[in-house]
Amino acid sequence: MTLKQTLMAATLFVTCVTAVHADCLTDAQAAELLAHYVARTPAPNPVNLSDADGACTRGKFNQLLAQRMGKVVGYKAGLTNPAVQKRFNTDKPVWGKLYEGMVLPSGASVEAAFGARALYEADMLVRVKSAAINQAKTPEEVLDAIDQVIPFIELPDLMVQAPPQLNGAGVTAINVGARLGVAGTPLPVPVYRGERYALLKALADMNVSLTDGAGARLGGGKGSDILEHPLNAVVWLAGALQKEGITLQPGDLVSLGSFSALLPPKAGLSVTATYDGLPGAAPVRVTFK
Repeated sequence: MTLKQTLMAATLFVTCVTAVHADCLTDAQAAELLAHYVARTPAPNPVNLSDADGACTRGKFNQLLAQRMGKVVGYKAGLTNPAVQKRFNTDKPVWGKLYEGMVLPSGASVEAAFGARALYEADMLVRVKSAAINQAKTPEEVLDAIDQVIPFIELPDLMVQAPPQLNGAGVTAINVGARLGVAGTPLPVPVYRGERYALLKALADMNVSLTDGAGARLGGGKGSDILEHPLNAVVWLAGALQKEGITLQPGDLVSLGSFSALLPPKAGLSVTATYDGLPGAAPVRVTFK
C-alpha cells in the first residue's frame, strides 16, 4: 500500500469511528432534555454514548434539574439486578440523584402518565446514619452505617422516544430515570448484634412481591437478586460516587434498585409491594389515576 493509500484508509477509519461515536450532550441538548422532562414528553434518545459521555451528560442534566428541583435528598443505584442489566445491554450498575419532592408517602395517588415513559418497580430505600458508609466494603459494614430500611415502590421515567434502545450510558445520561417513588414505614435497624445478623439474612432471603388491588401478583423477586445482597448496592454506589468527588452524608436516602421487572402503570391500578420474610416491614402502596 502506498503512503497516499495508507493516509486515505486512515482518514476513512477515523471518519467511520466518528460517525458511530457520540459525545457528551451539548448544553443546548441538555436544556432540551430538561424541557422534555418538565413537559413529560419523550426526548430524543442519546445515541452511542460512552460511559464517560453518559456521566458528563448526567452532570449537565443534574445541574439543570437542581435549579428546578432544589435539594438533593439521596441517590439511586440502578441496573443492580442482572435481569434488568440484560434488558439494557450492560453488565454493571449506574447511578442518579434523588431530589426533594420525589419521595411520596405510601398510599399516594399518582397520575398514570406521571412521566413520558412511566414505569413502576419494587425497590427499597435505606437511610444513611454515618459517613463511615463511604468506606463500607460489605453488607455488614453498610448495616453499621444506616439507621433505616424503607419499603419503596419506585416510579421511574425512562423519558426517551425509544427506551428499549437505551444502554447503560444512556440510562446514566437521563439520571437513571429518577422521577418519583412511594415510601412506606421505615424499619429501624436494630441495636443488638443478633438482631442485626437476622436482618442481614432476611434482606437477602426475603421475597418481594407486587400485587394489584385484587391481590393478583404483578411481579417481584428475591432480596439476593440485587448484587447477591441488596446492601451490596450501597457498597457499589459509595465507590462510584467517590470517583466523582461525592460522598454519602448522614440523612441521605439510597434507592437500592429493582427486585421486579419494570412495569407500565395504568389509570385505576393500585399496586402494593410486600416484603415477605422481612419481619416488621409493612406493605407500601400506590394508586394510579
